[in-house]
Amino acid sequence: MTTLIINIKELLQVRDSTILKVSGAEMAILPSIKNAFLVIKDNVIADFGSMEDLPNINPEKCIDADGKIVLPSWCDSHTHIVYAGNREQEFVDRINGLSYEEIANRGGGILNSAKKLNETTEEEIYQQSKTRLEEVMSLGTGAVEIKSGYGLTVEGELKMLRVIQRLAQNYPITIKATFLGAHAFPLKYKEDRKDYIDLIINEMLPEIAKHNLADFIDVFCETGYFTVEETEQIMEAGIQFGLKPKIHVNQFNSIGGIQVGIKHNALSVDHLEVMKPEDIEALKNTDTMPVALPSCSYFLSIPYTPAREMIAAGLPVALATDYNPGSTPSGNMNFVVATACIKMKMTPEEAINAATINGAYAMGISETHGSITIGKKANLIITKPIPSYYQLPYAFGSNLIETVLLEGEIFA
Repeated sequence: MTTLIINIKELLQVRDSTILKVSGAEMAILPSIKNAFLVIKDNVIADFGSMEDLPNINPEKCIDADGKIVLPSWCDSHTHIVYAGNREQEFVDRINGLSYEEIANRGGGILNSAKKLNETTEEEIYQQSKTRLEEVMSLGTGAVEIKSGYGLTVEGELKMLRVIQRLAQNYPITIKATFLGAHAFPLKYKEDRKDYIDLIINEMLPEIAKHNLADFIDVFCETGYFTVEETEQIMEAGIQFGLKPKIHVNQFNSIGGIQVGIKHNALSVDHLEVMKPEDIEALKNTDTMPVALPSCSYFLSIPYTPAREMIAAGLPVALATDYNPGSTPSGNMNFVVATACIKMKMTPEEAINAATINGAYAMGISETHGSITIGKKANLIITKPIPSYYQLPYAFGSNLIETVLLEGEIFA
């Protein structure tokens, strides 16, 4: 099956196959071709260029993108899409003055979601989660990482990971699975933290590895959650079972989690709302991708990741949604890109780079996703007719996507 897209007003994120991420000043550069064409063969990008160089081909399908922008689909490297129910009441509690930590301390937060998940059947969790997944796909996301972490029991965590696996099998979107059993301590282990960590290492991880249910291991390294020492112990265990580390870190406090993540070659360090100069310094010249979650900052009214300081220091930055029921009940990457521009003062070029090629890197898939490159997956966004790609963050409340292609086929 050959699909030809013609008369593209501007084709964004045109890259050589050797470029897997962009850092520092390079983030301000977004290579593009104006008045372009793009050829899809089966599910990959086969050719592209200027309309004046359009080859003589006979495609089965032709799409006229006159006046429209084409760019690679969003790569959302941090989500918790698989969960049960919602936490609407906590939203109202925060409006009435309670903090995220106060809600957690009285049984809300992650423990609230864990209770609901363990009371819900696997089939119902799948049905709820697929609705969320379909929505984010229609909003232009073509690759997504999904974490467990609302089970906090052996069966609960395995149940979540099986749902993630089933979603990956049933939908034309690349899904990476992350084991986040170290999301919080269940109430029964509050005074016996070692026993819960032993449960993660000795019971959860062997089952996950046996059934090949996860790609990554993650830990919430934060005051009141997992200490740096506990984080290191869990990460090392995950590595032994073949899982690449990622880490929730520096959301509320800087306690040394970034440094331990780097020590263990974490693929990404995520949140980073609170960054000390030594944290930025530690990330220089590493292979670890810093990931900002601006819609979480928006929803919780907490500080935003200091992207300007990080980019000025030569670091790369990726953007993701943190889609979850408690602190970010939205998987809209378009809003994430806009919020990064409006609140974090990232330029549109930086934000698009962060949400495409750098997001792909943060999932370990930048060889196949995140840019317009021959041989990469034909996961594309075609906008409505717009003046320029600046309109994407500028008109932050409008859906400017006309068509989403996943695996070379029109999804929405």
